[in-house]
Amino acid sequence: MKKHYNITVSGTVQGVWYRKNTLEKAIELGVTGYVKNLINGNVYIEAEGTKEQLQALLDWCAIGPEYAKVDQVSFEEGALMSFARFEIER
Repeated sequence: MKKHYNITVSGTVQGVWYRKNTLEKAIELGVTGYVKNLINGNVYIEAEGTKEQLQALLDWCAIGPEYAKVDQVSFEEGALMSFARFEIER
């Protein structure tokens, strides 16, 4: 059964290829949705997949790419949007 998570990642997560690496990880996991930078310096992700796929994405988000320094990852469940793919939103 698919779930939808709204994920916010804070810390040093902009300017370190976080969005590109999130895209690659989501595609690898079979997760759909999008990732974008927020004006406050956080990264926001809407992701859909199984509970296991989303947990794997959350685990990755807590570490992020090489130069990221993640302080916090928070999420809440949302309504399914039935995204066709995962992409970077500008």
